Amino acid sequence: MTRSWTSTLKLPRSTFPARVPVADQTKYLRRCSDELYAWQRENRPASDTFVLHDGPPYANGELHVGHALNKILKDIINRTQLSRGKRIHYVPGWDCHGLPIELKALQAQQKDGNDFSKGLGTAATIRKAARKLAEKTVKEQMRGFQAWGVMADWEGHYKTLDKRFEMKQLGIFREMVEKGLIYRRFKPVYWSPSTGTALAEAELEYNEKHVSTAALVKFPLVKVPDQIRNNPLIDTESLSAVIWTTTPWTLPANAAIAVSESLNYLIVQSSSHGQLLIADSRLSYFQDMLKEELQVLVPSIQGSELCQGTTYRPLFPREGTEEQPIIAADFVTADSGSGLVHCAPGHGMDDYEVCLAQGIQAFAPVNDEGCFTDEAMPDDPSYLSGKSVLDEGNGLVLQYVQSKNQLLNRHKYEHKYPYDWRSKKPIIIRATEQWFADVANIRESALASLEEVNFVPATGRQRLKNFVQNRTEWCISRQRAWGVPIPALYDKTTGQAVLTKETVSHIMNVIDERGIDAWWTDSPEDPAWIPQHLQQENSPGYRRGTDTMDVWFDSGTSWTQVADESLGKERPADIYLEGTDQHRGWFQSSLLTYVSHQVVSGKVEPSTIKAPFKHLITHGFTLDQDARKMSKSIGNVMKPDAIMNGTLLPPLKQKKSKGAKEQKPSSPVYDALGPDALRLWVASSDYTRDVVIGQQVLQTVNTSLHKYRVTFKLLLGALGDFDPKVNILQYEELHKIDRQALMQLTRLVDTCRNAFDNFEFYKAVNALNRWTNLEFSAFYMETLKDRLYTEAEDSASRRAAQTTLFHIYTYLQELLAPITPLLVEESWEHTPELVKDQLEHPLRRIARTVPAEWVDEAISNDFIDLMAANTAVKVIQESARSKKQMGSSLQSFVHFELPDNASLDIFQRYLNELPDLFVVSSVSLSVKGSDLPNEIASAEWSYAEEFALPNSGKKATAHVYAPNQAKCPRCWRYVAPEPVAEEALLCERCDNVIGQLEHN
Repeated sequence: MTRSWTSTLKLPRSTFPARVPVADQTKYLRRCSDELYAWQRENRPASDTFVLHDGPPYANGELHVGHALNKILKDIINRTQLSRGKRIHYVPGWDCHGLPIELKALQAQQKDGNDFSKGLGTAATIRKAARKLAEKTVKEQMRGFQAWGVMADWEGHYKTLDKRFEMKQLGIFREMVEKGLIYRRFKPVYWSPSTGTALAEAELEYNEKHVSTAALVKFPLVKVPDQIRNNPLIDTESLSAVIWTTTPWTLPANAAIAVSESLNYLIVQSSSHGQLLIADSRLSYFQDMLKEELQVLVPSIQGSELCQGTTYRPLFPREGTEEQPIIAADFVTADSGSGLVHCAPGHGMDDYEVCLAQGIQAFAPVNDEGCFTDEAMPDDPSYLSGKSVLDEGNGLVLQYVQSKNQLLNRHKYEHKYPYDWRSKKPIIIRATEQWFADVANIRESALASLEEVNFVPATGRQRLKNFVQNRTEWCISRQRAWGVPIPALYDKTTGQAVLTKETVSHIMNVIDERGIDAWWTDSPEDPAWIPQHLQQENSPGYRRGTDTMDVWFDSGTSWTQVADESLGKERPADIYLEGTDQHRGWFQSSLLTYVSHQVVSGKVEPSTIKAPFKHLITHGFTLDQDARKMSKSIGNVMKPDAIMNGTLLPPLKQKKSKGAKEQKPSSPVYDALGPDALRLWVASSDYTRDVVIGQQVLQTVNTSLHKYRVTFKLLLGALGDFDPKVNILQYEELHKIDRQALMQLTRLVDTCRNAFDNFEFYKAVNALNRWTNLEFSAFYMETLKDRLYTEAEDSASRRAAQTTLFHIYTYLQELLAPITPLLVEESWEHTPELVKDQLEHPLRRIARTVPAEWVDEAISNDFIDLMAANTAVKVIQESARSKKQMGSSLQSFVHFELPDNASLDIFQRYLNELPDLFVVSSVSLSVKGSDLPNEIASAEWSYAEEFALPNSGKKATAHVYAPNQAKCPRCWRYVAPEPVAEEALLCERCDNVIGQLEHN
């Protein structure tokens, strides 16, 4: 009977499962996140704390893959810093105030049968419903974030609705009040009729294809320069100035017409519309619009002359405004329209500034809903009153202008127009009484502070600077109920606002005692809110305001939540990381409030003012596999849970049942790889651009994750009988192949460390994938199997292989720890106890650099030629296989003809290891011109292939031929004696190993 030698081989055995054990995921998740965070807070020095400040996600709705991209990127950074020996401070936060939550809460109340038209929609009721919704959403989102393996101080999380947060926010507001950085004035602001509140510029998005009804309108001139009045060709009774507008609804608020002092104007004769004043460069456009040839009566009038007392008659007269002036303005150009601009200071930012300088007051006859008030047309209030300026009211204005024979042309005009980014509906510009923060006073300090910040990607620097440079003030008041109140008091008689350090401090004390909701729920007559010095005997009294703060001011002051952890540091946080849209939002509001705080404190020299972050990192948006934005209406939204449970990929193929007792699953079984699948997708993405996710991407991720598992299983199996305390060998005792493997590992470690340090995680994943597939699996493990499995257990050759694998295992754990912590945690559980005893837990370990001696350029250089030879051998073997002349690569001998003695010396130095390197049974060498071994000519088959040696560029030849010895039944190499009486004999090496086993 033929003897089986399998039991004498040291085949790898490990308890590490081939597939993710779903039942154990919760255990691994808890260990590698909550328990790890608690451990490091106890064991890492507080003096070396790394702070990643969490930009608060909005507590409104389900989590999506964009959330996953954001939170997991942060976690990878935190875990990287943990592996550098840092103590991590990462407190998650939530943005809980604002319009979307308020509206959603109102909708929920209405579904429950509450009719807000009957008074149930009071501020107190709205706030109660909104608070309940936000707190419920926070709990749901927190569970989702934790399920992704995000390591954080979950119990210590912050919410912008927390009393502690609100009091710190009001403290920053009070500082700005004290220094005069907060003020109130009647001024045009972005106003959203769809949501009934003022907006900051950060809350706008622009529709590039908005279509307006544009119009050319003429205004009859009253007073004109002498040059015009004395010209015999001019009939001053029919002379009009022409303006072009894309917002005809603003005409009732017209207060002036602006011209450019540097432009040249002319007067033309129209057969239908009389004599008209326009810019000379707009004549061709004007003729096209009127569809007539115009006669030029006065060819040249300087814009500066028109500003000297020229007036016109308004189309919508108000009491005391019989005439209105033509003024000069820098914003007037001849790029569009007529070269004259209609100014409505109540409905235009530029209009407001230029009219203010002329003493012209703003007027805005539009209410909160975006409808005209009675003041729009005092002579006939019912004509426009209550009509939407963006709809019916706009058309009625043009009808009125046409009825007065002042409308020259109306047409559709497609252009970029601002929309409310929440309601996705157009906004208007409307003058109202609002509270502003002075940005102009701190802008230069804010811009200067960005010079020391590291931006990833680098383009983020200019993007953020552009937003800051273009701001002079920040409208911080909102006309909503769900938010932090602007703590202002108003004189009941005059409406004059009172806002001082003393009044804010008093109100903060009451809030601290009663809670912030009391601002709305307490009686309007409650005197507790009014400071003593305002409670005078004959005073008409004061009322509390109803405006709330912009939610960007809420979240923008969130740096106060990490200030305590940053004691002794230059700034509150090491890193801010959010989506690229936050340049106009949270990044900017955080910068402005923090710089204001430093300016106000007076403790910081202007030249040393810092931004609140050292690194500012932005990521793109998540897109489907067709690069489309994800949308419920399209049906392409991907949920993070579906990535973790594998349902976005085809189900696993079920093995055929071996017996009647085995039941097939009643439903499809998916390859559920858990949080690590989601995390590896994030890590493998170049997040500085928009990130694509789809079935093809996820299949690649799953393949990589499975490869990591297989690698760990091989390593753990090979180390089953290895005791690092006893068996580890010194570097010089290793084989040259082992040293080359460590050189490859060195390059991997260096590449990954650099990638992690530069926040380029996808480069680390690419390097890991390349190494596991090629350098470890296809190269090193292939060369290793023979000595690892067939050598004597304690042989120097086998222990050298295990020593190398031990190093590979420990470094691979460290490299994967930030990316796939559950896999690393699981690998640790299955690590042999003898190995565990010599190591610290991989997630708690401080990642090491590789020993300098592993950098052996001489060996690495030699391997360039050796691997070229290996490629040639593989090509020949495939040719023999295709002709069914061989199967296993061990079923071949190799002989190399080398071009010279120098090349021969290189191969000679590795001769004993070449059979392992090429995975063949025998290797021999000669210099070209020498006789070839006789066995080649007599072999059953042989092939030759010429190849180049990269180091010298010279040609060598590889001969691959059939073995002339028998196959060893134990190691399968063809180096054994011929069988005796049909019984296969062992090769000399295996015979010695068996002899030792039998002796022992």
